[in-house]
Amino acid sequence: MSQPTVLGGRYLIQDRIGSGGMATVFRAHDQTLDRTVAIKIMLPQYASDPTFAARFKQEAQAAAALSSPYIVSVYDWGKDGDTYFIAMEYLRGTDLKTGIRTHGALDPKKVAQIGSEICGALSVAHKHEIIHRDIKPQNIMVLPDGNIKVMDFGIARAKNSHLTQDNNVLGTAHYVSPEQTRGQELGPTSDLYSLGVVMYECATGQVPFDGDDAISVALKQVNELPVPPSQINPKLDADLERIILKCMEKDPANRFQTADELRQVLNAYLAGRTVHVAEPTRVIGAAGAGETTTQVMPGRGATTAMPRGAGRGVTAQDLTATGSYEQPKKKGTGKIVAAVIAVIAVIAVAVVVASGLLGGGNTVSVPDVLGMTEQEARAELQRAGLDVSGVTEEYNSDYAEGEVCDQNPDANQQVAEGSSVALVISQGADPSESQVQVPSIVGRDETTALEMLAQVGLEGTKVAEEPSDDVAAGSITRCEPGVGNAAQQGDTVQYWVSSGPDSVEIPSVDGYDEDNARRLLENAGFSVTVATEESSSVAEGMAIRTDPTGSAAQGASITLYVSSGSGQVDIPDLTGMTKSQAENALRRAGFSPSFSYADGTSSGTSPDHVISWNPTGSADEGATISVVVAWTQNSSSSGGNSSNSGNSSSSGNSGTSSSGNSGTSTSDPEDSGNSSNSSD
Repeated sequence: MSQPTVLGGRYLIQDRIGSGGMATVFRAHDQTLDRTVAIKIMLPQYASDPTFAARFKQEAQAAAALSSPYIVSVYDWGKDGDTYFIAMEYLRGTDLKTGIRTHGALDPKKVAQIGSEICGALSVAHKHEIIHRDIKPQNIMVLPDGNIKVMDFGIARAKNSHLTQDNNVLGTAHYVSPEQTRGQELGPTSDLYSLGVVMYECATGQVPFDGDDAISVALKQVNELPVPPSQINPKLDADLERIILKCMEKDPANRFQTADELRQVLNAYLAGRTVHVAEPTRVIGAAGAGETTTQVMPGRGATTAMPRGAGRGVTAQDLTATGSYEQPKKKGTGKIVAAVIAVIAVIAVAVVVASGLLGGGNTVSVPDVLGMTEQEARAELQRAGLDVSGVTEEYNSDYAEGEVCDQNPDANQQVAEGSSVALVISQGADPSESQVQVPSIVGRDETTALEMLAQVGLEGTKVAEEPSDDVAAGSITRCEPGVGNAAQQGDTVQYWVSSGPDSVEIPSVDGYDEDNARRLLENAGFSVTVATEESSSVAEGMAIRTDPTGSAAQGASITLYVSSGSGQVDIPDLTGMTKSQAENALRRAGFSPSFSYADGTSSGTSPDHVISWNPTGSADEGATISVVVAWTQNSSSSGGNSSNSGNSSSSGNSGTSSSGNSGTSTSDPEDSGNSSNSSD
């Protein structure tokens, strides 16, 4: 059928993974939650049928209410145009039927484990008053870890459903309970009967009842006792055999009554504890004679035989003529009572439809075409008088690409001549099943990394070495695909190895001038930017420091700081200079001189020469420098801060001049006493 690219505005259809009687199943991507899901899409011939559409909706609502690790989760359901769909949990694995076909009889412990887990699923369903009604290996998924999940509640019937009037037997005849064959009301014990048949097939590799058509198989479910499974598989122990046969009691009252009860017994068996299950007893009522036949199941190596005079049980006529079959009471009395047989007739027709045998005329046996190419299978079916109804493809790891991996009806089934057989062609192994995650090899040494890759089926190849400040030399720095990403088993993962830190020591520039410091840094592989800063300890033009210091990545930019000096000017040395010389030197250096006079005798300074100055060393440009000069004859007329003493006095006697200052006179001592005028 033509499928839309996206269903419900969120489910992107990818590829077909299976089909059933009512629907086709596709793998899809949930674009809203970013996960893989399985999408079951109702076949077009049913989508237009209100009854089937209602059943499809019922399946989704019933299954969505069930939560168990052993039940396939249902996420969503909806309608897109004329297409009904259900979004379910996507499972990787194979169905139990395929597993039995491939491996034959399973180990008894594995049989009990499977039975226990199916009980876990049925317990949840039964507590929701939902009877599965179609427990069979095709509906049991075996996961890669060996656990199972029950799927396909497509014919499950909730007791509160408005469809309870539909009592058609839609389950496969090989697994239906006797009461389901008769069209009677079903309870939890009906699912347990079907589970018993599943465990029988797991333990022996074959179903307990087989026949030329679905009706004959259904009659055997009612009338015949199964061959004890230990006669088919001698490795089966007596405890598990009694458990299986108790599940398959014809009378529901003689079976395990709940899934929890059966699970407890199976778990006890798995734990090696004693299992107390009586030898099964069958009570099969005679049709028409009012007789009752009682059979006790024989032990190991015994044969099953009906006692002389036993009743004939239910016949095909009982399913097609007016009349009804009633199971006899336990006291041994049984009779055929008149009732409406129309329901039974409908059941018989439904069984035939479910088995693909509807129609009259000659019947032929369906040939086994598994493993053939499509062309070979078509030719084989044509020789048998059959046609091919359709060909689909799906992933299957058990058959090579291009080989038939499934057929419907199965091989050896009796069908009407001219019937059609649907073929499924293998696309080979599912790529998603061989996908693995790239392990966390970053930071590991090469040997360890290669071992980790090999453990998940991947190979590794070194691309190159690269520097790394974070990863030790010799360890993996990165890989492609990246850690945690998906890869196919057998793929090669490329990886890079650390060569150690990618950093270079920054050389010291102490004692270098700007040009040599720059050259030193550039030769070390750095890019250099020069900046200046004042320094009172480093001469102008000399390198002070770098930023950063220590080490840096090769090619990094380094700032070189060069001294611009302290910002002051050196004060000239005035020693031995005359006043005039000192003044000129200070003004040339950018200072403002200020002079004063003092006796230079004690310091041995010649007159008019500098005794001292303040400050010394260096000072801000334009600063005033105070200079002390030794007295001279002309000191009184000197500039600067020199001043004349008070007025000179003349007297007739030899006068003396008095200085206005004591100690530091502005008058030349040589002039003392010589400033008087004589009178003639």
